[in-house]
Amino acid sequence: MPRRPPIHHRVDGAGPVLTLVHGVGARLESWDGVMGRLAPHFRVVRLDLRGHGRSGPIEGSCSLEDFADDVRHVWDQVGVSRSHLAGFSLGGLIAQSLALSDAHRIDKLIVLSAVAGRTEEERAKVVHRLKLVQTEGIASVLGMAEERWFTPEFRAAHPDKVAARLKELRENDPHSYAAAYTVFATGDLGTRLHEIHNPTLIATGENDVGSNVRMARMMHERIRGSSLRILPRLRHSVLVEASDQVAELFIEFLTRS
Repeated sequence: MPRRPPIHHRVDGAGPVLTLVHGVGARLESWDGVMGRLAPHFRVVRLDLRGHGRSGPIEGSCSLEDFADDVRHVWDQVGVSRSHLAGFSLGGLIAQSLALSDAHRIDKLIVLSAVAGRTEEERAKVVHRLKLVQTEGIASVLGMAEERWFTPEFRAAHPDKVAARLKELRENDPHSYAAAYTVFATGDLGTRLHEIHNPTLIATGENDVGSNVRMARMMHERIRGSSLRILPRLRHSVLVEASDQVAELFIEFLTRS
């Protein structure tokens, strides 16, 4: 396993612990939109995964297990023995991994806008984007990201928010982003989802072409007793475009007895 770089983290609020794991090319601040609603209910732990935000860069390659270990490391640092766990996109893949390896440390699980069980066509498309990142850099996928992530009406009404998210993506360390995107593009735990037994919520945008409704329904079918929510009209960047809706979804699921 590669040497773990310094992992930046932040803790806010009070109550039951809730750990939030961001997506590829993002940082812990990607959860800022939901924090105002969550902090009164939970002690929220957020981290910058290795290669992201204020954590150290990725040196060499990286694996899904490395990212899962970043979360464990932060739990140990802040003295968390059990936590609710929510992951967005790549973070949702990391959350699945931790539910398989560390179920005893997780109360409820939320898998948001995440992937599992890609078809050959879906795998080919994400590998194509990975090759663009590896050969032409982050700028080569910015246009595709804007189209895939945001609804047309949101792009028209909030160009500043869209620009800010794309600027955050553009500012990633190129090698770290390529290494992290490799994990996102090649990681898949679809065949093991039946082993997850934590109470689980699966949610995605109705028009998210990457973390699509078919995948969400498959996850729901394979994780016994899970709940499924399809967010009408939305594409991938639900944390930016629908932060209040996501926060209410989290609160309702996590506080339900």
